[in-house]
Amino acid sequence: MDRRAFLGTATAAAAALAFPAVLRAQTRDPVKIGFPIPLTGPFGAIAEDMQRGATLAMEQVNARGGVLGRKLEVLFRDDQLKPAVGAQRTKELIENDRVQFVVGGIAAHVQMAINEQTKKAGVLFISVSQSDEISAKPDTSPITFHEALNPTITGRAMAAWAVQNLGKRWWIVYADYAWGKQNNAVFSDIIKKHGGTVLESTPYPLGNPEFSAHLPKIQAARPEVLLSVAPGADSVAFLKQAISFGLKKDVKLVQPLHILPYNRQGGAELFSDVYGATSFYWELEDTIPQAKSFVEAFRKRFNTVPDAYGSYGYSGIHEVARGVAVAKSLDSEAVAKALRANPTYSHYKSKQWWRACDNKAFQDLWITRGRPASAVRGDWGLLEIIARIPANEELDRTCAEKGHA
Repeated sequence: MDRRAFLGTATAAAAALAFPAVLRAQTRDPVKIGFPIPLTGPFGAIAEDMQRGATLAMEQVNARGGVLGRKLEVLFRDDQLKPAVGAQRTKELIENDRVQFVVGGIAAHVQMAINEQTKKAGVLFISVSQSDEISAKPDTSPITFHEALNPTITGRAMAAWAVQNLGKRWWIVYADYAWGKQNNAVFSDIIKKHGGTVLESTPYPLGNPEFSAHLPKIQAARPEVLLSVAPGADSVAFLKQAISFGLKKDVKLVQPLHILPYNRQGGAELFSDVYGATSFYWELEDTIPQAKSFVEAFRKRFNTVPDAYGSYGYSGIHEVARGVAVAKSLDSEAVAKALRANPTYSHYKSKQWWRACDNKAFQDLWITRGRPASAVRGDWGLLEIIARIPANEELDRTCAEKGHA
């Protein structure tokens, strides 16, 4: 063998020996999931709950050996509740951190900005925000999934129950942004369809919860039900002001959602006899085995209980892992197809499923009421479950109404 032939053979042998090492290194790389949420600002308590749920899911998947032999890594980023920041953080996660998937987004307007980035990059996105438009054209895409409830589902379920059980003369106060407007439209429609009347709908600027100018007018109109579509810490401010005007004595107070961290922040006395809906409440552990397992693991890991948004984060991460395992691929389109072809799942409560036309998750929800202080269970038992609303695709807009053929 001459020197040139020897060097060629040696180089080829070295490459052959090196290749398995590279392959091994590649297979040790984690599967990365970007998770933009508002870790700071008025939704911080919700974001913390969601971060804990996603972290617990990641740790559980990794304890079982990961997916396709690789660990999961969830990268959390603060979107500051601003669409431009949410878009920038998502772009950085995709281009700099090389995430393969994105889960997250709490505020409806921010998740839309996140979705634009994931669509552009061809990255599967599971939204955990309450939004109607994320699963409708032109905003959605074949790789956009929506795990959370939306205002149409929550509003139709909550409004129908409340008109029949609490009263027919309503006044609505809502935050003047996407989620608030969507809830106002859905509640108004359902109240009228069930024979009720909306005396007036009053918008207010999100994050500026000053209602004293409106409350005397509401009191004078004497509604039977007062709906406040005030998210996060705004809900606490609204109730304090409404109760200070004496409205709680004469009016049934309703919210679209009960968010447990804000119930606790406001206290039992403030939230007692206030009605709302939720996709998950920790006391479901008393009746649903999956909920019991989830709550026990969450409590052991974080020394507290999960709420609805923590559950969304938990389920979103598990769904990415399930989709990757079923597809045997990290390709977003392959994972999306696998989830649509295998739509049923149950990670923490009763059965859920993806609707094929719009990648929308359907799930049970519950009507809850704030307990009086004397009946509170421990630190977090602030609510009692009044009714279960079974998962039903008829609670949402149809595929045709969302623009899907």
